[in-house]
Amino acid sequence: MSTYNFSAGPAVMPASVIAQIQAELPSMQGSGMSIMEISHRSALFDQIINNAEQDLRDLMAIPDNYRVLFFQGGGTLQFTAAPLNLATKHHNIGLLDSGHWASRAAEEARRVDTQVDILASAAATHFTTLPTLTTPVDQTLDYVHLTTNNTIEGTMYTKLPQTGTVPLVADMSSNFLGQTYDVSDFGMIFAGAQKNLGPAGLTIVIVRDDLIGHAQQLPSMLDYQLFADKRSMFNTPPVFAIYAAGLVLKWLKQQGGLTAIQAQNEQKAALLYDFLDQSTLFTNQVKPADRSTMNVPFVTGNPTLDAQVIAGATEQGLLNLKGHRLVGGMRASLYNAMPIAGVQALVDYLATFEKAHTKGDLTHVSN
Repeated sequence: MSTYNFSAGPAVMPASVIAQIQAELPSMQGSGMSIMEISHRSALFDQIINNAEQDLRDLMAIPDNYRVLFFQGGGTLQFTAAPLNLATKHHNIGLLDSGHWASRAAEEARRVDTQVDILASAAATHFTTLPTLTTPVDQTLDYVHLTTNNTIEGTMYTKLPQTGTVPLVADMSSNFLGQTYDVSDFGMIFAGAQKNLGPAGLTIVIVRDDLIGHAQQLPSMLDYQLFADKRSMFNTPPVFAIYAAGLVLKWLKQQGGLTAIQAQNEQKAALLYDFLDQSTLFTNQVKPADRSTMNVPFVTGNPTLDAQVIAGATEQGLLNLKGHRLVGGMRASLYNAMPIAGVQALVDYLATFEKAHTKGDLTHVSN
């Protein structure tokens, strides 16, 4: 029986990358040392991190006036680092409240004495839609924070808000490298690796040159300019995570790049959404135009029945479908490495479950 991991993160990685890691783990490029043993100051790791940066630049067409930084601490640490580095003129940022992670970003910014103006919120629709700007953005704001994909709520921006000359700072953690964007539309992008890029422990920051170097007396580990000057090696970086991410970036190139992978993601998402839209048992409550291709939440409307769906799916090798604790139900995360066969297997299982439920017989769904 095949197994498919629908976890929201840490998430599924390409099978070929896992196999390569396994093969190379005892001796990295014939060095006699594991990737977990080599020095971050070695020529071998220089090659690894430089290739990873170049492949990322190639895939995203990152302009030369943007720095690529490799951080630890997850995307959550950037909720603090971004205002400390970028909100230096007025200590005032704008934010579009699209759900849990946007709210977390606002909380962390306020902790470092940054004023946060909520420019729009989708709270009134219980975050089943995306917030949109209805008035021009105050041009004195230091930046506007945007969560491009909302992992819990299942919404995603494909069309960006217009902020004038105010830089747009994007938390792209859960659709990084799965959806194409023009990097030059942003002042900064950051993303935790554990969705589409690799194992947890690595965070990517892509930031425009002119926005950094203005903060005073920052903690060294949060200083973008220092990390840019030190090529992300002020201290020991997450060596293994960068190595694994580099392999995933090579894999993405082999798939045809981001345009090709986005098309695959749209195909996978359409397969699941088409089933949910015609289902008499399962419901996705997100406005169709705002739906995520990465994270698809759905419910039966009955928590007991939801639990049966999850238990039966697990028996069928369809893993980690339990929804986030804040919203319940089910959630299928369809990141880059999830094959379309996995989505088809999920749809087939849900159809079988629905048929059995309609007949009033749930005993067959786990057999």
